[in-house]
Amino acid sequence: MKDFAASSDAFVQAQLDRLAALSLPQGRIGLDVVKELLARLGNPQLDLPPVFHVAGTNGKGSTCAYLRAILEAQGLVVHTATKPHLVRYNERIRIAGKLIEDRLLGELLAEVLDISEDLGPSFFEVTTVATFLAFHRIPADACVIEVGLGGRLDATNVMDKPAVCAVNTLGVDHEAFLLNDEPGAPDPKANPMVRIAYEKAGIAREGVPLVTQAYAPDVAARVSLSAEEAGAPHAMRGRDWFANISDTGIAYRDYLGELALPLPTMPGAHQADNAALATAMIRHQSAVTVSEEAIAEGIRSAYWPARLQKLGAGPVTATHPERLFLLDGGHNPDAAEALATFLSQKVDQPIDAVVAMMAVKDARRFIQIVAPHLASLTAVPIPGSDHAPLDTLAELAREAGVAKVGTAESFMQALEALPATKEGTVLIFGSLYLAGKVLAENGDLPD
Repeated sequence: MKDFAASSDAFVQAQLDRLAALSLPQGRIGLDVVKELLARLGNPQLDLPPVFHVAGTNGKGSTCAYLRAILEAQGLVVHTATKPHLVRYNERIRIAGKLIEDRLLGELLAEVLDISEDLGPSFFEVTTVATFLAFHRIPADACVIEVGLGGRLDATNVMDKPAVCAVNTLGVDHEAFLLNDEPGAPDPKANPMVRIAYEKAGIAREGVPLVTQAYAPDVAARVSLSAEEAGAPHAMRGRDWFANISDTGIAYRDYLGELALPLPTMPGAHQADNAALATAMIRHQSAVTVSEEAIAEGIRSAYWPARLQKLGAGPVTATHPERLFLLDGGHNPDAAEALATFLSQKVDQPIDAVVAMMAVKDARRFIQIVAPHLASLTAVPIPGSDHAPLDTLAELAREAGVAKVGTAESFMQALEALPATKEGTVLIFGSLYLAGKVLAENGDLPD
């Protein structure tokens, strides 16, 4: 597994180049290296402001965005760690609400890299430890931390006592790491979703509330068992908390009472579910106090780039200035379902799509789900990444019934070749890596 990283600061870039040289052997996942590295640095992860820890297959980043917005609406100072970045590595670490400054980022990475040379750490282990150092050294009222890969063996899962943990929606992803054979773990061949639930719910901690969405019975039973084994109070949607979503708002209810909450401004019906989970996390912890007004304001103000994002004016949208440009970085079947639902309800026709996907993703299923809503599809590469072959994506689109299919050498070439019309929507989708390239080209840098 590789990631990409770039910075305009030469010192930071030198550290990112050192990161890029690190490898992660296929299937090597665990906590031994990150624990040793943290011990050498005084275990900063054991002395953090109250932590909101979020796992899941889809919706983790959006849930973190709602948490951050809600906590900041309460007037609290919040550190945030999310992944991946889209354009700049700095997006992964927010210090007191602002992207980490280049100098501090470079210094933290250098410190961690220098002390870990004999351990052979991964990109993710180094970045996680650098984040913990920053959150430990700089005061704040709360931290919001997104799980990177799975949960049980993710590098972030070394904290002793978060304020609250959560698991969002579940689906099959990162199969090479999360569905491998391991003694004592559920057999992935017998039921992949149960194994995924086991991995994600592995963030449960003794005495720390574990807040989750509702799942199919076998998956829910596995999540509840993980919580029980860890000694974590489990609050499951539909049993311990409730969120009824309508066209006018979210009717939320739990042991504390009822809330009438607004719908998110972020597009997509699934965003109300993410906002509801963030609300449940707030309500099931006691480390910080948050008002109903702050919850409502946070739901209204939260923003998360490359998730059904409408692009503003720039070189990308200038190729067809009269049309709506929609950018979505979702890359697994569940994300495709959310995208398809939005396209069927909210988007002007016709929809001309530009797609790229990483080679490890289930492109066939993804395209099958989205294809019925598309007038055309053009497959493009992702520079610097191991992307799916363009001809393969094009053939999958043809098989799925897209009327007009083609390939292009870049997303800009694909856009320039689209018919000159003032109607309908241009959709760019399939990969967060592609989304980062599009945002950079259009000048829409996440802040």
